[in-house]
Amino acid sequence: MSSTINPLQVLKSLSDATSELVRNLAPSIVSVNSRMTRGTGVVISPEGHIVTCNHVLGRSAEIRVGQGERLFQAKPIGFDPYSDIALLKAEEGRFRPIELGDSDKLSTGQFVLALANPFNRQPTATTGIITSIGATLRGWRGTAMENIIATDARLNPGFSGGPLVDVDGKMIGLNTAYVWSRGIAIPANKVKTITDRLMTGGKLKRAYLGIVSNTVQIPQEIASQAHIDQDSGVMIFQVEQGTPAKKAGLTMCDVIVKFNEKPVTTFYDLPRLLTEDVINKKTTLTILREEKQVQLTITPTEAEGENDE
Repeated sequence: MSSTINPLQVLKSLSDATSELVRNLAPSIVSVNSRMTRGTGVVISPEGHIVTCNHVLGRSAEIRVGQGERLFQAKPIGFDPYSDIALLKAEEGRFRPIELGDSDKLSTGQFVLALANPFNRQPTATTGIITSIGATLRGWRGTAMENIIATDARLNPGFSGGPLVDVDGKMIGLNTAYVWSRGIAIPANKVKTITDRLMTGGKLKRAYLGIVSNTVQIPQEIASQAHIDQDSGVMIFQVEQGTPAKKAGLTMCDVIVKFNEKPVTTFYDLPRLLTEDVINKKTTLTILREEKQVQLTITPTEAEGENDE
């Protein structure tokens, strides 16, 4: 005798399970308020270490985190503006950390919840599925975010810095933006790698060239003549004095097409390639100069500011 599935009971079970999941995660989600913005943070240690998005904080030195009636001052521990990750430490209180999942094992179509608490009330939530994994978001906030998680869960204002969780309540991503009708999250494994380093006093370093540049198209006939197999590159508009670029012989109107033998097709490729690994190391730079391909050697130094290139 076959049993009949009651669709209303299935929906009620799903509803109850979702509500219970949000309630269980509430102690691990906090509001993050800086002088100019409101966002969300996720507790990652019992001592009150909290991860959020760097853009939530801006340049504010006065930060408060909250859970209902509990309000605390928080101290910035470290930042990685390129990845849009910031680490805070609440100056008092005990917290329940969220459990991190393995973002390398995600699947397209997987059910997810996005949670937030920007107004220091009960957490709010939206649901959806993972629509893509491992994509690159170009042109957002002046950089390129790699290996992102995209979902169709809507992220309302204040969701930045909140967790993206799976059906087990494990954080698989850190919500950072809602663009092109997609929720964008930083994978949890990347969040853990960066926050572990920041928590132990490590500094995330970026390499520096000393140029002002932007993307340009390369005409097909010039690319063919110079034996370049790409139709765009990064043109230099200014070379700062005393910088690695100046010492390497770069000049205005040079077009960078490769860095360390890796293609440079847009302005957003350079920040991705200027990693800590190339600081103070001789690196090959391939440029287009006067319709000819030229190779130079450049030794990037360590960037001192957030937006150095």
